[in-house]
Amino acid sequence: MDKQVEINPYYQYKRSTIKENDMDYLSREAILNEMNESLRPIMEKYNVNDIGIFEEQGEGNHYYIGYTIRKDDEVFMTHTPYVINDEGLLRPEKQEWVIETAEGDLRGFSSLEEVFEEMDKGLEH
Repeated sequence: MDKQVEINPYYQYKRSTIKENDMDYLSREAILNEMNESLRPIMEKYNVNDIGIFEEQGEGNHYYIGYTIRKDDEVFMTHTPYVINDEGLLRPEKQEWVIETAEGDLRGFSSLEEVFEEMDKGLEH
């Protein structure tokens, strides 16, 4: 029997949420905790060899959090862009996932499922 695993790619945070101009700002720790909890389900659902979380400060108020994924001995990186405010809280900049490749970023994926479908096609990165 197939095991159903539900993964919400945009994490439904219930704690550490602050409203600012009708946008949800979340603590970095809340985001990372939610992502950590999703590691095993992602590995099982998508047959991933290894997965880790990365984060990167971008220019200005841009911040990136995502996954480094090893599948079939290839390594992929995917992230969601965030905006960071003066208090260090984050909100998604866009509801999208981005796959990083050597040729440039592939944008516009609305879910992790779409990201893994693209990875399964055999990206050059």
